[in-house]
Parts: sequence; structure tokens; C-alpha cells
Amino acid sequence: MAQTHCTNLLIVVVVAFAAPFALGLAPRLHLPAVVLEIVAGIAIGPSGFGWVQIDEPVQILALIGLAFLLFLAGLEIDLQRLRGRTLRITSIGFVVSLAIGVGVGIAFHAGGLVRSPLFIAIVLASTSLGVIVPVLKDSGNIGSSFGQLVIAAASIADFGAIILLSLFFSGQGSTDTTGKLILLGLFAVLVAVNGLAIRGFERSDRLSSVLSSLQDTTAQIRVRGAFVLLIGFVALAEQVGLETILGAFAAGALLSLVDRDETMTHPLLRLKLEAAGFGLFIPVFF
Repeated sequence: MAQTHCTNLLIVVVVAFAAPFALGLAPRLHLPAVVLEIVAGIAIGPSGFGWVQIDEPVQILALIGLAFLLFLAGLEIDLQRLRGRTLRITSIGFVVSLAIGVGVGIAFHAGGLVRSPLFIAIVLASTSLGVIVPVLKDSGNIGSSFGQLVIAAASIADFGAIILLSLFFSGQGSTDTTGKLILLGLFAVLVAVNGLAIRGFERSDRLSSVLSSLQDTTAQIRVRGAFVLLIGFVALAEQVGLETILGAFAAGALLSLVDRDETMTHPLLRLKLEAAGFGLFIPVFF
């Protein structure tokens, strides 16, 4: 059993290494590495040649990879810039996309192809923030105004769709829509409370000095703290009956908001987190 597990994971990590390396050997081929990784994953997986089975180690690493990808996406959000014109444009874009989706869903419903036009509208209005972030990062546009606008639009579309889907299915299941809205409000309150606690923790001179002394040792204390925040918010979202990726994204956005590092005491933190995410977990997810 253990040999099978290692074999499946070995094939995945070899492909994860080979995909960007192959693109590096062909610089004229302007193809995002994430696209090749996804295509390769389909090819070697159960839907393709079946060389890799989704066993427990692969499944766990892939789940962490998805959470880590949304965590890093939230970390890239500049909440100071996500307001005013940017927020207005991205919100209008999502509403327009949803309206177009409703029209398409009604047309499909009239043709007898679907049962719920609203469900089709929500699906069509959603996007994949997890695919957009690596492409923007590799192209060097993630910190630009254009990159922030794209991330903001994708974030609203992605998580707006998740919230709408949660409300949609709650209306058909045992959980009522009001109850789901209450859970969302409770989750938001808990996120805010945790943010205030982290802010107070970092303002303590003694605690801050301990963090600084341990951050570049084998303890890598800030990286471990980021993992605690990520897994904690994922578990919290799961416990209150929400999508786990909401928790992962909220953890990244909260860390970006409260840990501004204006004095540059830990400038390598994000680089370390990206190394852990894009170096191991995220490629397994793709």
C-alpha cells in the first residue's frame, strides 16, 4: 500500500517539475505553466491514461494546495486599493455577468436543457481565481493596477458565486437561506476578532521581538504562524458550514491587512510562503 502511495505521488511531483522546466527550455512558447500542469494532470490522472490514482497522500496534498493557492491569492489583495472605482467596476462587472448568465439560463430552460436558469447563471458568472493568480505572478503583473483589478474582479466573481451557490443549495436543502446568511455574518465577525487579536499580538514589543528572533531560524515561526492562520480559518469555515476556500482566502486577506510590515522587519515572509505553496502543494493540486 505504501509503495503504491509513493509511486502515485512520485509521478505527480515529477510532472510538476517537468512541466515548467519544459517551458523554460522553449522560451518562445508563451504558455503559462499552470495550463501545462493542468493538462498534464488530466493526462496522467483517472480521466486520462490512468497512470496516477488519487490516493490519500495525493488527495491531502492537493487539498492543502487548493487552500494554499487561495491563501496566497488573498495575500496578494491590496485592500487599501480595493475600494472606490476598482470596487465599483468589479462589482458592476459581476452583476452584468450574472445578468447575462440568467438570460442564457432562461434560454436553456426554454429549450428543456436545464432545470434551473439561476444555477446556470451562477456557474457562468464564476471564475477561477486559482488559475488567474499564477498567470499574473509569472507575467509580473500581479502588483500592477491592472493585476489588482483582475484579482479584484476574479475574487468577487469567485466568492460571490460560492456564496450564491451556498444560498441556492440551502434553499433546496435542510439549511434555510436566513440561516446561511447568519453563518456568513458570524464568520465575518470571527475573522474581524482574529484580525484584532493578531494586530494586538504584533504591537507587543516583547512578542514582536520573539517573532523577529525566530523568524529566520529553523523555527521559521512566521511561516508556521501563517500555516496556523490558514488551517485555522479553513477549519472554522468548515465548522460553521461554509466553503473551506472562503476560509483560506479570508486568512490570506486578513494577513495582508494586519501584517503590513512597514518597517521591513520580515521582508522574506511572502517569498517563503510562495516557495512552500508554489514549490510543493499547489503543483500537486493542479
